[in-house]
Amino acid sequence: MKINRTNLVVFGLSVMLGIIIAVQFKQKVPEMIPVTLKSIETTKNEINALYKEIEELKIMIKDKEEKIEMYESILDGNENLSSVLKEELRKNKTIAGFETIKGPGIMVKMTDNMDENAFGQAFDMDLIHDTDVLRIINDLRIAGAEAISINNQRVLSFSEIKCGGPIIRINGRSIGTPIYIRAIGDPQVLSAAINAPNTYGYALKNISQINIETSMEDEIIIPAYNGVFQFRYAKPVREGD
Repeated sequence: MKINRTNLVVFGLSVMLGIIIAVQFKQKVPEMIPVTLKSIETTKNEINALYKEIEELKIMIKDKEEKIEMYESILDGNENLSSVLKEELRKNKTIAGFETIKGPGIMVKMTDNMDENAFGQAFDMDLIHDTDVLRIINDLRIAGAEAISINNQRVLSFSEIKCGGPIIRINGRSIGTPIYIRAIGDPQVLSAAINAPNTYGYALKNISQINIETSMEDEIIIPAYNGVFQFRYAKPVREGD
């Protein structure tokens, strides 16, 4: 039988096309992820976080530029080195919590529930515990408190707050009720962090019946940390280490 050349070419091309299609099907095609409101919100939060980080870096860069200008001015003889170093030391002591500071903020007064109906019920329902104070302190920090004290004891990152029977110990000192927590920051925001529904302070006051009073004040004085703290294990990392 005589084979037509045209048919042979068509057959060959059909075989090649079939092979190409088969190879294409075997390739991994990337899965298309559907866009949802949740994914859009997640992406939006990530973008906002990046914007915030960029703003913080801009502030850091500006601070470094100002220091460079200050040091250049010292080298040019336009600034007194002693006064500049004293100002820098004062600034660092303020940030570290070793300077007494003042500013607007709130005062939180906490007392045990002394109602006779409270006694005999669950232990957590009538007394203030260290965890209660810690939660209040954390809520104030999240709300932007720049400085906090408890009964005139400055609260720093290494300040311990723990129960000692009917008292609470902070910075190695014992305090009893009433507990006065003072915080410097935006008074309205700090007050909302304690009194707004769904906050821990709101639950303590309305569920546990712990007595909590807050007052917004134009001037709050936070004393300097007067304890002694030494790093036993942490050491600064120097350039070249």
